[in-house]
Amino acid sequence: MSFTAGAQALNVSQSAVSRHIISLEEMLGQKLFDRSGQKLVLTPAGAALLPEVRRSFDRLEHTMNAIGVDPQAGRPIRIHIPPSLLQQVVMPMIGAFHAEYPDIRIDISSSPVTGLPRNETDMAIVFDRPNIDDRVTDLLWLVRVAPVCSPAVAARHPGKSLEAFLADNDLLHVTLAGEPRGLLWSTFARQSRIALDANRGLAFDTLSSAVSYAMHSNGVALADVEMFAPEIAAGRLVVPHDAAINDGFGYYLKLRPDDLADPSISLVRSWLIAQFAARQAAG
Repeated sequence: MSFTAGAQALNVSQSAVSRHIISLEEMLGQKLFDRSGQKLVLTPAGAALLPEVRRSFDRLEHTMNAIGVDPQAGRPIRIHIPPSLLQQVVMPMIGAFHAEYPDIRIDISSSPVTGLPRNETDMAIVFDRPNIDDRVTDLLWLVRVAPVCSPAVAARHPGKSLEAFLADNDLLHVTLAGEPRGLLWSTFARQSRIALDANRGLAFDTLSSAVSYAMHSNGVALADVEMFAPEIAAGRLVVPHDAAINDGFGYYLKLRPDDLADPSISLVRSWLIAQFAARQAAG
């Protein structure tokens, strides 16, 4: 928000920056900055243009850095994947993809966010409810959750109803940005038609952490039974009641429509969709 600071960052004169901005505004037929006050303020047109300009420069810098290291290599494809899905499901897929397509480089980032991550990516698998935005969106995994615990916890409460079992144990939560602490348990209780104090217990930032605590300590986690099927099959995790529900959340692959023109991104998208479809069919 300063022509002077921008000029210093670009190592050019302030007047050069000002002239370029004026030329850009004339070309667009829209003002990008309001210059009437003590400081620059973006106009609606400037605010609309800013994220696209930022993304373009970010991608340009990313590609130039890659070329500087290896002139023959294309830029890596940046993918964001939620931590629990990455650990439980996607990690073997990434290994198989790398073996099949060794020339396509992938940079993976992971953070416990709901929806799109803040960092710039080429595609992202997001944990969210169904929504409509300006991105190409593919459903990869529909979540189906049930209360899970260690075998020891289940053994201490034989014959209890679901409502009594949950009332007698700590609830383990997964925090969702911008959502109430007990949202997932409240949803489960409503669909299961039971009374439940959904706010008590411990909270974790990832589902994997909550389930790990449930396996090695006390408490009951609300977990995706398909995602943790290996732990359930091995007996390390128990589903004490047949009470699985679809809670409205899922994992969605999102990318910008114009990125589909990149053959590598298009290939990764198709490959991931096929892998998730095959896993679901096998399950």
